[in-house]
Amino acid sequence: MATPPATAAPATLELKPGMTVRVHQKIKEISGDKIKERVQIFEGIILAYQRSRKPSPTIIVRKISAGIGVEKIFPIHAPTIVKIEPVKQAEVRRAKLYYLRNYGKKLREKKLK
Repeated sequence: MATPPATAAPATLELKPGMTVRVHQKIKEISGDKIKERVQIFEGIILAYQRSRKPSPTIIVRKISAGIGVEKIFPIHAPTIVKIEPVKQAEVRRAKLYYLRNYGKKLREKKLK
């Protein structure tokens, strides 16, 4: 049996709603004849962790960019995801934090130990 690819590492990480994470994602840029590949970092709060999607669970990450809320859905086992690193953990009492779309910076966060 083949060994799992190196991108399977983010699945071993315990992800929770309310966690601030940095998602490193590979992006391909095409300019003329050249194809460049770089890593783009998206840092934000996990609103939801959807485990029920059997082939690949997903996380919804939200950040505020230039005063505008941006949300991205990342499949955990996607080959474009290089790594997911936790930054902070907030104390939350809900599994889905969709109410944060209407909040400003009211969510208090504490640093991860």
